[in-house]
Amino acid sequence: MTTTLIADTKPGRGRPRAFDPEAALDVGQRLFHAAGYDGVGLSALTVALGIKPPSFYMAFGSKAAFFERVLERYARTEIALADVLQAGRPPAEALADLLERAARTYARDPERPGCLVLEAARGNGESESAVMARRTAEGRRAQVRVFVAATHPEVADVVTDFISTVMSGMSASAREGMGESRLLGVSRVAAESVGILLR
Repeated sequence: MTTTLIADTKPGRGRPRAFDPEAALDVGQRLFHAAGYDGVGLSALTVALGIKPPSFYMAFGSKAAFFERVLERYARTEIALADVLQAGRPPAEALADLLERAARTYARDPERPGCLVLEAARGNGESESAVMARRTAEGRRAQVRVFVAATHPEVADVVTDFISTVMSGMSASAREGMGESRLLGVSRVAAESVGILLR
């Protein structure tokens, strides 16, 4: 189904129309999450966006550059770390919140289960899309590490590795059909373990 991404900038006949990049990124995010980078061809992408390939290239440069912006948007809007890892918040509480949000987010939409970033990072070896996703994932891990290190530097690395491994496993499990209640159970057991490490 084609999504309208062009809107009149001003009322009145003959006025220029403006392309909405944020709406385009939202459509792209849903497509890539459902089918993966390689599963979304440029033709399908431009049809879904309601634009022609030349307009797509003018707006985004390439499919890979568009995907990179989609990853950035996903990381900014889905389980936004800035909302969770707030300075002064007890780390055990914040990380339990992070795990619970991940469980709920990964199971929220059965047509787009799991985490777009983590699933893309598992992709085809050194493909451009997988490398970009791994870079995004590592940036998020670094944020967790810095947050934990502020109060518990001696366990920051192991806690970060544990959190990222659990989240990756929950994402894969959601892709395999594990529902929210089971993922929440996993997140809560993991949170108890994190609490022990952060005592």
